Amino acid sequence: MTTEVLDLKVSLKEFFGFDSFKGMQEQVISTILKGNDCFVIMPTGAGKSLCYQLPALISNGTAVIISPLIALMKNQVDAIRGFGENDSIAHFLNSSLTKTQTERVKRDVSEGRTKMLYVAPETLKKDETIDFLRSVKLSFVAVDEAHCISEWGHDFRPEYRRIKQIVKEIDDVPMIALTATATPKVQLDIQKTLNMLDAQVFKSSFNRANLYYEVLPKGSKAQTMKDLISFINKRKGKSGIVYCLSRKKTEEVSEILQANGINALPYHAGLDAKTRAGNQDKFLMEDADVICATIAFGMGIDKPDVRFVIHYDVPKSLEGYYQETGRAGRDGMDGDCVLFFNPKDTEKLEKFLKDKPVAEREIGTQLISEMAFFAESSQCRRKSLLHYFGENFDAEKCDKMCDNCRSPRETEEATDALVAALKAIQFTDGKVGLKHIINILMGKASPEVKAYKHSLHELFGFGKDKNENYWKTLIRYGQINNLIIKNIELYGLLSISKEGLNYIAKPTSVQIALDKEYDAISDADFESIQLEAVYDKELYAKLKELQKEVAKDMGLPPYVIFQETSLEDMAFKFPITMDEMENITGVGKNKAKKFGKPFIQLISNYVDENNIERPDDLVLKSVVNKSARKIHIIQNIDKKVSIEDIAKGQGLDYEELIEELEAIVFSGTQVDLLYYIDEIIDEEGRDEIYDYFKSDDSGSIDAAVNEFDGEFTHEEMKIFQIQFMSDVAN
Repeated sequence: MTTEVLDLKVSLKEFFGFDSFKGMQEQVISTILKGNDCFVIMPTGAGKSLCYQLPALISNGTAVIISPLIALMKNQVDAIRGFGENDSIAHFLNSSLTKTQTERVKRDVSEGRTKMLYVAPETLKKDETIDFLRSVKLSFVAVDEAHCISEWGHDFRPEYRRIKQIVKEIDDVPMIALTATATPKVQLDIQKTLNMLDAQVFKSSFNRANLYYEVLPKGSKAQTMKDLISFINKRKGKSGIVYCLSRKKTEEVSEILQANGINALPYHAGLDAKTRAGNQDKFLMEDADVICATIAFGMGIDKPDVRFVIHYDVPKSLEGYYQETGRAGRDGMDGDCVLFFNPKDTEKLEKFLKDKPVAEREIGTQLISEMAFFAESSQCRRKSLLHYFGENFDAEKCDKMCDNCRSPRETEEATDALVAALKAIQFTDGKVGLKHIINILMGKASPEVKAYKHSLHELFGFGKDKNENYWKTLIRYGQINNLIIKNIELYGLLSISKEGLNYIAKPTSVQIALDKEYDAISDADFESIQLEAVYDKELYAKLKELQKEVAKDMGLPPYVIFQETSLEDMAFKFPITMDEMENITGVGKNKAKKFGKPFIQLISNYVDENNIERPDDLVLKSVVNKSARKIHIIQNIDKKVSIEDIAKGQGLDYEELIEELEAIVFSGTQVDLLYYIDEIIDEEGRDEIYDYFKSDDSGSIDAAVNEFDGEFTHEEMKIFQIQFMSDVAN
């Protein structure tokens, strides 16, 4: 062991408390310390940050770390300060600092106390920053999240493309570029832009063996939210991230999660800085379990125990997907990565590109296409993902850590069909894409097929007995197994590889499972589709009998105990705890507490006796203005505002307000409408009506109006009944 290696290990132990390096860390650090450029591609959790932190701490001068997200620099700096003797060891320089704070940072750097200076690219390009950095001794420059340099990367930042030019103006120091995700194309683009073609490249495997990948169909909003809440509830108290594409969606999803008892907060660039930083800190400090975020959240966040990452919306690229899922399980423990997929979402992403320049639109379309390919594929998710990053992976080593390997679909023999597809790609000579090849094989004479005269080829119509999904599956199989090359830069044109030519010459048996076909749910359908519950009729009958018994014992009509819809919901969801009973339609905390116990007991016995597997379902509590409306109505009743004025204030007609009041009372909330009732009827008359309601099992308002010879209107009688319910049932 050389003295240098010994010294590095001593420094590693001294500063970070580790006894040994992970993977390629030691080689990377040695390269930087020797004054050479290097390019580091390591997956999240592999220890990229240490590759520049340790050499910065033991080198003369200050290392400049260029980082894209101002909001996260403070966390990175705080983490480093924990390893140093004083706070001066690390600083950040960006637009969030006051003039006094900026002067202090520059003083510490000038006096040699600062080993690491984090700088945003927007700050770096300012003349005053360049002049300042020229005046101090720099050890090296690190470009973190280097994929931001490439237009083919998932988070392109134009400012990043000028970094090399700016650094050259400052000093000729070594440079290290680091990223957790880079396809071969992105890697080359980064190296060219940073003038690092001669740099030593350190590339770890992209495989994250501890992550489980799963794609679920994104049905209606109600079903998707139920699936999401059910998934999170199974991981109570665990940390997770839910990624959404829009700021509005992050807030909406976090509100619904909160309404359903999940400690969730939103995070997006539109929040004021204090709220955004506060929400992030609550997540890091475990005061919040779930963050609903746009992609801005997570870069540079060192939270090792994120147990799940959920994509509520499909990401714009596989790079983005890989980077975001990589935030799960950084401690090496298992992490779940779930993507909700709806083909309509990819169409929506493509529409967002329509106003972009042509080149950017073409790039974006191809990246979205690769994302859809991954979601629909029936092959090993891990193999598909790693292939995209230029890495060959044996699906046998997935160890059932993806849904396709855990629950494989039925396969069929496809050797002859694969040979035909490869021959079709061979003779088209890399000039056409997937759709064109499929048209040839299916015998569809599209204008392009005719123009190339490919309708005259012997393979035209070879596979007309198979559908489009079959051929799409087969060609994708060829891609992942390196028989077919897809040129993403050139609009996804397909060509045959050397391995593909060898396969044509000497085919071996191939079995394929058809790719999944997802229902395309439009925005309107996504918002409106509701699931129809089919309840257990036998249990419902037992609950109905119990309702009568409880009502008789309490001297109340049965409908006062629980509504029909509540009994139906119980017979569908089988609630066996008080918390579950509170979530049943029309049953709130008060009603569950007052009447729920015997019903829970009956349901629990029924489930045990009949070996019923309860549905993994829940009542989805909505937050669409209903809670605000309920509070407003109750507050106005407390203020004794007239019913007519309350209705007007909520934009409701009189009947709609009565429906709202009925729902409020039926769910177990008490109201006091006597100020309104006393204007219509005296106390003696009210007692007479209450006596009638107690003896009437039907709850019919028409019958009540007739009983009192039409002395009161239908609306007035309904108000009397609501107050009666509030007094006796809540």
